[in-house]
Amino acid sequence: MSGPLPSALERAALARAWAVAAPHGPAVSPNPAVGCILLADGRVVAEGVTQPPPGPHAEVVALRAAGAAARGATAVVTLEPCAHHGRTPPCTEALIAAGVTRVVLAHPDPNPAATGGAARLRQAGVEVVGPLAAGDLLRGGVAGALEGFLSTVLRGRPHVTLKLARTADGQVTNPSGARWVTGALARRAVHRWRAAVDGVLVGIGTVLADDPRLDVRDVDTDRQPRAVVLDAQVRTPPTAQLVRPGTVVIAAAPAGAGPTVAQGRRADQLVARGVEVAWVPPAADRRGVDLPAALARLAELGIVSLLAEPGPTLAGALLDAALVDRLVLHVAVGLGDGPLAAALAPPPGAPWRTERSGGAGPDAIVHLLPPRTPL
Repeated sequence: MSGPLPSALERAALARAWAVAAPHGPAVSPNPAVGCILLADGRVVAEGVTQPPPGPHAEVVALRAAGAAARGATAVVTLEPCAHHGRTPPCTEALIAAGVTRVVLAHPDPNPAATGGAARLRQAGVEVVGPLAAGDLLRGGVAGALEGFLSTVLRGRPHVTLKLARTADGQVTNPSGARWVTGALARRAVHRWRAAVDGVLVGIGTVLADDPRLDVRDVDTDRQPRAVVLDAQVRTPPTAQLVRPGTVVIAAAPAGAGPTVAQGRRADQLVARGVEVAWVPPAADRRGVDLPAALARLAELGIVSLLAEPGPTLAGALLDAALVDRLVLHVAVGLGDGPLAAALAPPPGAPWRTERSGGAGPDAIVHLLPPRTPL
């Protein structure tokens, strides 16, 4: 980063801006969860978080809370203030009108419709610090709070977290025959992750074998993620537990040909129960759906963050296609003797790097990031 640098107080405010914004991601999706802290005379005078559409953005929330104290203040924001008129007026104009004299921004806005905020502020005489270097973003956690938004804008697909459970020796079934590999505390962690994403993804094999609900339980939340099923031939039973309004079934139909009569008939049964059936091209082997096309379709539906909880086949396909942005391994220490699942191993090549690790009762949980440059 060239130009002026953020002060220690501004860096602390940026960490606070991320902390207050991060829990609001699901509520404001598909918009980015942005945090804004206003500083004056060496102290915090106001803070704001983007509100659910069509509510105000973080900068406006903070300015309203600060009132006259905003004049001469510094605004510390996690994302470049927008310079366009969408559902709300431009945040740049609100900052200028309020008399803010310095803006510290963490990440540039990659959205072509909204970018240009920093230039507009400088044009109006506001000192702008940032965007920050990638290392600063990672240390502050800001990039993580924006990852769904950034993935959708830059890649045209949701940010994908793949959750895998296995024993310490690499097996994926409990030798006792129990349904669960991991314990109750690890499963509770999964429900917290579900509450933080827009969609939970499985393949049709998991639906037919386990009849999952893919909802959030035992977590205090008013919002449920959308269940997403990759189901090329529309075999999802209308009586499945995840069949409910808001569920998305991604089915396969060749371009120009459309679905078969049988596919269409089964799709109609799901649609009658509130399910959205979206059609994408089939995979090259004709046995599934085209994965990049499926994820792009989900982004079009407003799903910017996705937790994948699939079986070995779909997990391996997502990994092989480099469509996994975070890999979360639940390891049940001491269990083994189930069938091997080589497809669960990360793809060869540059090593995945550990983001963080911890425990949940008797189980270990490891978060891994792929060997590529973060957004």
